Amino acid sequence: MSRTAPLLAVTDAELNDLRSRLLGTRWPPAWPTSGWGAGTDAGELRRLVAYWASGYDWRAHEAEVNALPSHFADIDGTPVHYLRFDGERPGALPIVLTNGWPSSFLELVGLADRLATPSRYGGDAADAFTVIVPSLPGFAFSPQRPSLTDPPQTHELWHRLMHDELGFDRYAAHGGDLGAGVTSRLGEAHPEALVGIHLLAIANPIAYDAAGLTPQEQAYLDSVAAWTAEEGGYQHQQSTRPLTLSFGLADSPAGLLAWIVEKYRAWSDCEGDLATRFSDDFILTQASLYWFTETISTSFRPYYEYAKGLTRRVERVDVPTALALFPADLSRPPRSWAERTYNLTRYTRMPRGGHFAAHEEPDLLARDITDFFRAYR
Repeated sequence: MSRTAPLLAVTDAELNDLRSRLLGTRWPPAWPTSGWGAGTDAGELRRLVAYWASGYDWRAHEAEVNALPSHFADIDGTPVHYLRFDGERPGALPIVLTNGWPSSFLELVGLADRLATPSRYGGDAADAFTVIVPSLPGFAFSPQRPSLTDPPQTHELWHRLMHDELGFDRYAAHGGDLGAGVTSRLGEAHPEALVGIHLLAIANPIAYDAAGLTPQEQAYLDSVAAWTAEEGGYQHQQSTRPLTLSFGLADSPAGLLAWIVEKYRAWSDCEGDLATRFSDDFILTQASLYWFTETISTSFRPYYEYAKGLTRRVERVDVPTALALFPADLSRPPRSWAERTYNLTRYTRMPRGGHFAAHEEPDLLARDITDFFRAYR
């Protein structure tokens, strides 16, 4: 169903409450440190908080979000919000794009536009896709599922949306981070409907013989272990005690911003300078979406559910699979490691970009997706 009212209608009272909280932030005592080594840099956070409170024009960005092609579907009582970008030619291949954390559908808008209307970006209209960008359950405008133990999993919601609701018999899928897991499960569960999947990350094999690892595979696993020890605290907290964290972040916009902005800096190809990849307005619009939709807590659920064994594990994906690796992303597995689980037919190492590739390098990513699926149209 299409919208009959603005997607976002933040009241003046809600906006004033946010500004009051930002202006009244209780800052912790300074440590005798500087920079980002112990966490979010205090000076950068103070600057962003001040701009969020007094300079950032939420109403302008609210209008931009409301102008997007938003729709809602009811999947057996589960509401799902999605954007739909119709391809510029008849019969365009449908594709569903899924974001990760700490992101939203907004990160994928530029990529979706390039895929749906390639001629506007120097491409060929024959390569157009009809692009569907759903909001993950518990992110932005898709409410969280009502049960931990017996909900339809996200990949099944996506298939119902694409196949049953929108009527696409065959379609493609792309995802990174959490979205890569959803996309992998979608390809595994519904090979009859997926022409192929394009990923920025992969699921590890369910089991493997450590003695049979190649030197490249062992080096990769060592690098993952080192990254987890240095950077993985957020994941452990969100997987084990997410509610404890949620109370603080749902109450303090400065705390919420601190939690996510560190990830934008650490996981992007910005070389320590956020402004080279993200405008202040982009970061604050993402933070504002979490704040006004009250979804920072529910965005943690995929981590908790996976850790508790409530999410289906990927065993073997036989549909054609492409893997694109960006140099500043969280992990960059060797081809042989991906081939243990996937029918990998394309493997690309990108020259630049990071975890937020759809925003950082939309042209590179759109080109790789287009080139991969051209053979499967």
